[in-house]
Amino acid sequence: MMRTILPGQTIGIIGGGQLGRMMALAAKEAGFKIAVLDPTLDSPCGQVADIQIVANFDDQDALEELAECSDVITYEFENIDYESLKQLCNIAYIPQGAELIRVTQNRLIEKQTIEAAGVEVAAYREVTNEEELTAATEALGFPCILKTTFGGYDGKGQMTLSSTEDFQKVAELYQTQTCVLEKFVPFEKEISVIVQRNAKGETRCLPVAENIHVDHILHESIVPARTPEYVQLNAMELATKIADSVSLIGTLAVEMFVLEDGEILVNELAPRPHNSGHYSIEATRVSQFEQHIRAICGWPLATPELLKPCVMVNVLGEHVVPLTQILLKYPDWSIHLYGKKEAKHKRKMGHVTILTDNIDITLDEIEHSGVWSN
Repeated sequence: MMRTILPGQTIGIIGGGQLGRMMALAAKEAGFKIAVLDPTLDSPCGQVADIQIVANFDDQDALEELAECSDVITYEFENIDYESLKQLCNIAYIPQGAELIRVTQNRLIEKQTIEAAGVEVAAYREVTNEEELTAATEALGFPCILKTTFGGYDGKGQMTLSSTEDFQKVAELYQTQTCVLEKFVPFEKEISVIVQRNAKGETRCLPVAENIHVDHILHESIVPARTPEYVQLNAMELATKIADSVSLIGTLAVEMFVLEDGEILVNELAPRPHNSGHYSIEATRVSQFEQHIRAICGWPLATPELLKPCVMVNVLGEHVVPLTQILLKYPDWSIHLYGKKEAKHKRKMGHVTILTDNIDITLDEIEHSGVWSN
């Protein structure tokens, strides 16, 4: 049953990372209180929360404590224990439910769910042993990508196969869990759509982002995506189709490949605010974080109109020092650092958003700033 959560009430967040932090900041602007559950004391979200519960995500006592102090509960990442979340739904108001977590935790179920919505994905096969891997590569051809069904993110849990000689390198993947072999897609661009929906079925999409990855980690998002308008409209239509199919409440990030002929294949889903939507804090009339809070609290959704073209670029551990050394030279850069204590190599530490009248000039400015050269 839908409830309306009002300012002064408490939003519980499972997960204390940067997404939780930005959710919390958006919620606090509207007058909500925040409780966060995370194993780390003083996590990025914990630093701005009213209540910190320091415990593992599957700790039943801690989850019950979060339920007691929260009027509504959301999550900032998908690697939550599904059974624990399902049990929590019995004692707490979690409008997103647990089912979408089950779907997006498993690459095989996720692909089946996307197809059931009438949306295309790259050709794939299930793989649990070498015989199935051999049959799958014969069907799909080389190159292809083997991915674990559970636990992969930022390029982890996957390997590209160029020939049968690579079979030995990937044996550890399918020997430990079920895998998915995907046909390699010669895409022109990677794009994403953040679609958000409330319990009344009201749905809004953020402007389409064009995403550039380096070492399987998102480096830049360019908005609007440099694709024809019909491609962008189709991308939003497909994202909405999936959102409706899974009865989404909250946020769903839909990552897609655009092929040479403009055809779109969906790559993967994330049931939460997404790195490629961070630009919306400055560049749209309502950010993905504010809209997420509106959706889970039963508020009407705002229209995320793009105020100005922009580029969002990630700040990893190796970029923090060079960024701090030159940031005074760039007054138009919006700097976001997440409050993580240790700047580890390849760890997401923050992002920079730049509103611009000329995307090409801004991309050149980013490249020549020296921050992202290592």
